[in-house]
Amino acid sequence: MVAPPDDDVLSARTVSYAYGGSPALIRVSVSAQQSEILAVTGPRGCGKTTLLKCLAGQLVPDSGEVWFKGAPVHSLPPLGLERLRRDHFGWIGTEPQLVPELTAWENAALALLLRGTGRRAAKSAAYEWLDRLDVGECARARPAALLQSQRQRVAIARALAAEPGVLFADEPTAPLHRADRAQVLRTLTSAARSHGITVVLATHEPEVATLADHTVSLLDGRRVDSDPSEAEGRAACSASA
Repeated sequence: MVAPPDDDVLSARTVSYAYGGSPALIRVSVSAQQSEILAVTGPRGCGKTTLLKCLAGQLVPDSGEVWFKGAPVHSLPPLGLERLRRDHFGWIGTEPQLVPELTAWENAALALLLRGTGRRAAKSAAYEWLDRLDVGECARARPAALLQSQRQRVAIARALAAEPGVLFADEPTAPLHRADRAQVLRTLTSAARSHGITVVLATHEPEVATLADHTVSLLDGRRVDSDPSEAEGRAACSASA
């Protein structure tokens, strides 16, 4: 087992995964460097979410390898995976998973508070990202009082406030109106550049994928695009192994 190149923050090699014997991913390889935005595209049901969950340590691949900064994610024990997700990974899904008893700013600060960040610093970071996502006025409201689009922005603020090494965004603008999507995507893009966050973005919308540095296309669980430079890199890794 040979680690990927040092400049790869996140890397997957020939990852396969099946649900109850039904293949969802078939030998998919991807990689991303610091501050890069990697778009994973394809129609619904093609394996995008499954790939993100394998990369994020939420699912353990049936075969293949996942690496984060030279550490093998695929072989970490459950406690190690939990710490990795808490300390280094962020997740934005299609549905905002907010704690109903907490206010918007408390939800946005939650990941930081769980890491042991002081309340004042966590609150400051939460307010900063809520403001940048145009929901600062909702900071003291609880989720039940917010619109779906506002709750989604709070969930995005929570992920960004923690400044993860890798942010996984699974159709993050799905609950938003078209007019709001561009502003949210610009915030994600600028966060990647300014805070050194690697973003892995799953989307079926071509206009969203145009914001990415690299694009990977899936169809029926297989990678169907061709990236000559990445193919050469995989060949070199195989040769060195």
